[in-house]
Amino acid sequence: MAEPTAAISPRWAAPGGRLTVDGGPFPAAKDGPPHVSIGGQPVHVLTASAHRLRVTVPQGPSGDADVRIDGIDRAVGTVRVAVPLATGIHQVDSPAFDGLGRLYATQSGARGVNVPVPLYRIDRQGAREPVAAAIHNPTSITLGPDGAMYISSRFEHAVYRLTPDDRAEMYASELGVPTGLAFGPDGSLFVGDRSGSILRVSPRREVETFATLPASVAAFHLAFGPRGDLFVSAPTLASHDPVYRITPDRAVDVFRDGFGRPQGLAFDEHGDLYIVDALAGAAGLFRVRADDPAEPPELVLSAPALVGVAIDPQGGLVLASNDVIWRLDVPLRPLAHR
Repeated sequence: MAEPTAAISPRWAAPGGRLTVDGGPFPAAKDGPPHVSIGGQPVHVLTASAHRLRVTVPQGPSGDADVRIDGIDRAVGTVRVAVPLATGIHQVDSPAFDGLGRLYATQSGARGVNVPVPLYRIDRQGAREPVAAAIHNPTSITLGPDGAMYISSRFEHAVYRLTPDDRAEMYASELGVPTGLAFGPDGSLFVGDRSGSILRVSPRREVETFATLPASVAAFHLAFGPRGDLFVSAPTLASHDPVYRITPDRAVDVFRDGFGRPQGLAFDEHGDLYIVDALAGAAGLFRVRADDPAEPPELVLSAPALVGVAIDPQGGLVLASNDVIWRLDVPLRPLAHR
């Protein structure tokens, strides 16, 4: 008799994320649901039937981890588990890579609190270098066309430019409650004022309102697509929120609807858009493919909590919760097994 086969979804996860195992029929244990392990670690089975299991990814495994069910001699599949890269940070938006491939993360702190080390530089092995630039409540980070990192301060209503000697140089001020940042194709800096405005700071540092959106209770998250459109997520108190698209001529439309709490956004080199969604203690990373934009967003990763995502220019990606950054060394295409 052939052993049961299974399909695991999604195929990427962070510890605490939830997976679905479909197939079977799966053998039942005498004392309850099937005994399942991932990477040799026993897992908590959330729900079980003869043909579907819902399980939680345990702490410990990393990289490609076998999924095994007691009573089946071979692994029923594998899941790629993210590796913790840094802890003890405080992210409000996505981390960001500089031109040398170093990752910048924030220690944002409570509103108005001036922490001694507001930023960290982190290499691929997780070695962390403090950056003691004088910035209150650093919120969002982006790489500028000049190779410098730009950081918003929601407390100081300003955006700073980080100089080569790690000083915080004022770049623009009086920006409301600036959160998300993204540079446009013409070198303008776009700033998400979470009270409801997308501001454009021209290369001459002239500030104007570019577009208006519903106010966010948390932060605006910004990313430019390959065709020059600006994509924005803005969590509200509603039960579902969209991801918006703003064209270069300032037309605003809903790009994708139905997310619970959409947050960090990032485009990979293929033009695929990755969207963090987090609501009610569970989170996922979704992908919208550039070559099939009409398809529903595809869940590619599960995690217990996320606020941001960044594409590593050297390959793979990083994910951020409020206090942990994970690395996931994966090819960003193809993934779907439909």
